[in-house]
Amino acid sequence: MDLLNTLVDKGLRRELPTREEALAVLATSDDDLLDVVAAAGKVRRHWFGRRVKLNYLVNLKSGLCPEDCSYCSQRLGSTAGILKYTWLKPDEASRAAAAGLAGGAKRVCLVASGRGPTDRDVDRVSETIKAIKDQNESVEVCACLGLLSDGQAERLREAGADAYNHNLNTSEETYADITTTHTYADRVDTVRKAHAAGLSACSGLIAGMGESDEDLVDVVYSLRELDPDSVPVNFLIPVEGTPLAKEWNLTPQRCLRILAMVRFVCPDVEVRIAGGREVHLRSMQPLALNLANSIFLGDYLTTEGQAGRADLDMIADAGFEVEGAGEVTLPEHRAGAGCGSHEASGGCGAHADGAGCGAHEAGGGGGVCGAVPAAQTNEARTDLVAVRRRGAGTDLAPNA
Repeated sequence: MDLLNTLVDKGLRRELPTREEALAVLATSDDDLLDVVAAAGKVRRHWFGRRVKLNYLVNLKSGLCPEDCSYCSQRLGSTAGILKYTWLKPDEASRAAAAGLAGGAKRVCLVASGRGPTDRDVDRVSETIKAIKDQNESVEVCACLGLLSDGQAERLREAGADAYNHNLNTSEETYADITTTHTYADRVDTVRKAHAAGLSACSGLIAGMGESDEDLVDVVYSLRELDPDSVPVNFLIPVEGTPLAKEWNLTPQRCLRILAMVRFVCPDVEVRIAGGREVHLRSMQPLALNLANSIFLGDYLTTEGQAGRADLDMIADAGFEVEGAGEVTLPEHRAGAGCGSHEASGGCGAHADGAGCGAHEAGGGGGVCGAVPAAQTNEARTDLVAVRRRGAGTDLAPNA
């Protein structure tokens, strides 16, 4: 297929595909799906070999969020039966992180519900980062605390944070349809604050609320312009008690096309399969490793993932290998000067046109409420959605 040959060539050169080419990937037929995966896999292997980076989530503060994000089980007005607790103490968070690190994770993502941190919250998280790094010197720590105020990114960097996650989630045009308590511009501003402070920016999307192909391409092109080092791709888990509990719009095939499109548009960044892979990719998860070079190990923020041991077996059985703590994730042109550094001509592909990573709620999604799905509606699989009852905030051992 000429389209795929063109996209592979562009991916190996870090050249931006046209919007028409990106849309064409999402429009390919099921008959062509394996060809799409094979083509995007060539780009993935060129930049990342067969390594899979493992990340581990620690939910520092769960529930009771004042924001109204439609996809989130921690939102204002949510009746989802999730765990609700205030800030974990640094030693509690460090013990939770240790479980993921023992399972092979090299990055710990510290997440807290809320609009954004107070200065006292930044102090709390700084203490937690120190506690984790005192026990695991080589670990990467990513914070995900919401919208940042001036100076907070710098303080997190000084405390030892390596990265900051804040997802765009969906296109600018449709953002107000999923959240009214903050704006798309607020999110962009936070990603830029993290970048300017020298943190490795992590920003991604959430798919599955019936968004159009155009919305998906819009948000991925916006991400390329923002130039994060990692792009998490979340798939909506429709959690009972949220406005989107009845939205089941994804098939495994559509998830694979979305991941392939992201890889072609952002060929040399860490593409991470995040929340929802077990629910929507299901038995196709191993195939998705040909597209993404990063996953979360074990459970998510408020919902359960598959067993950590099953994640490790899946990686090995698919012919991939877990990325070691001493290995550099990003290609040399992105990682050469350290975490968060970018050469002027690098970024999420080369920016010849002048245009220029997360962890997120497992019940997250992206797109527009009420939009017409671009693919055949998926069967509701509520049997695959389980609220997290173990790990952080409980007395039970975590899944890692």
